[in-house]
Amino acid sequence: MSWDDLRLVLAIHREGTLSAAGKTLNLSQPTMGRRLEAAEAALGERLFQRTTRGLVATGLGLTVAGHARAMEDEVLALSRRLTGAQQALSGVIRVSASEWFFNHVLMPVFEGFMAAHPQVVIEAVVETRALDLDRREADLVFRFGGFTDGNAVQRKLTEIGYGLYASASYLNRHGLPEPDDGENHRLILMDEAFGHLSDVVWLQRLLPGAAPGFRSNSRDLQAMAAVAGRGLAVLPALVARPLGLVPVDLGEEAPGREVFLAYHADLKPMARLRALIDYVTQTVPSRL
Repeated sequence: MSWDDLRLVLAIHREGTLSAAGKTLNLSQPTMGRRLEAAEAALGERLFQRTTRGLVATGLGLTVAGHARAMEDEVLALSRRLTGAQQALSGVIRVSASEWFFNHVLMPVFEGFMAAHPQVVIEAVVETRALDLDRREADLVFRFGGFTDGNAVQRKLTEIGYGLYASASYLNRHGLPEPDDGENHRLILMDEAFGHLSDVVWLQRLLPGAAPGFRSNSRDLQAMAAVAGRGLAVLPALVARPLGLVPVDLGEEAPGREVFLAYHADLKPMARLRALIDYVTQTVPSRL
């Protein structure tokens, strides 16, 4: 089997369907189907069983996928080492962070860096999921909380201060909320997948009588909802202040969050990555 065939089997094993696997390889579903049929015909055995849950690897499929994963790991390791050895201040740096952190913190910093290093291209990847540094889904990641990846080199960048905010028009209509109550008030919250975050738990604990008025996993959308008068929102102060939102005191400070940056250890020697990290850490204040 060729390396392309092995990559195809591994992608199908990971994704479970031809269409999803095709997206990771930039191939159409019909092309994926034809190539899988050809590989199975050449081997004389099935690599996957077609089930209601998608494509499930057979014993042979698991064997092939396991060897393909080991080969992929070696290719990725070589790629990281070769990339990490690059000393020119030029080329692409793939950076991942949440959208609001890009908008309000990183982009002003990146503008200064790119002006000083015009041959470096920053590729911004807006993701809420944890990207795989081993697979080089990103070269540099900014994340709330630390990293558990054993190959990640990480450092704390800054702390973000949060507060409870609302528009003046909302407060004129509803008045200030009473701590340990919140009846007749509406809350602007993260979506339910992020209901465990400390600021969400804090807000619902202090205002148990308030009802949800809007949910989003985007801090910027939450801020826009607060400006529109949809309710009370816990927001980073650096997002809320420029919008003219009014701070609301519940007698207890909202929990802040720490931001860490991380990159794969193999990329540590890369000159353009070191230059960007140095510029960011020197420019971003220790508390925002």
